[in-house]
Amino acid sequence: MTKILLLRHGHVEGISPERFRGRADLSLTAEGLRQAEATAVWLSRTCKVSALYSSPLRRCLATAMPIGKKFELTAIPMDGLSDIDYGHWQGLTPDEVKTRWADQLILWRQMPEWAAIPNGETLQELLCRATAAVREIIRRHPNETVAVVGHDSVNRVLLLHVLDLPLSHYWRIRQHPCAINEIEAVEGCFTVVSLNQRDHLRVDAGIGMPHL
Repeated sequence: MTKILLLRHGHVEGISPERFRGRADLSLTAEGLRQAEATAVWLSRTCKVSALYSSPLRRCLATAMPIGKKFELTAIPMDGLSDIDYGHWQGLTPDEVKTRWADQLILWRQMPEWAAIPNGETLQELLCRATAAVREIIRRHPNETVAVVGHDSVNRVLLLHVLDLPLSHYWRIRQHPCAINEIEAVEGCFTVVSLNQRDHLRVDAGIGMPHL
């Protein structure tokens, strides 16, 4: 059995108020750095991570760094874990997108599996490359525990895949900054043990700050 600890990166600017971040190479905020450290401490107390993978974007590598220090690992970047390509929407607010691509934005919100972001990526394309990355991680690390640091969109489509749910359920999965999802993989079959776990970020846990 391979255990995958699928994490979202820590807090960055553009989560609230919302902007389409995508491939923008953002740094963690001070809150995000606290969340990453709290996550690393919690993992060091609860499990033994044998390998560490990350999206190549800065916010994920920065989240992986304190985890790597705790387990004496170096994060391995994988392009397949990179955030969705928002194309012409990248860096814009939803209101700004609405002024030019109102119909496409409605489709993205109501039927994301059919949305075609201008000059960007579809959820189907994202799913193909993200699942390929995870399959390769499982092949490399049978019977090990692996931490994988990804993005909101990447994690959503991966979780839908392992739950055998369609991409139309995209908005029904939530991924808070530095949330942890635990997945077990046995001979190509997946079991989701936990979703969007955030207890390690609570102030009264003594190791982190909250994200509400």
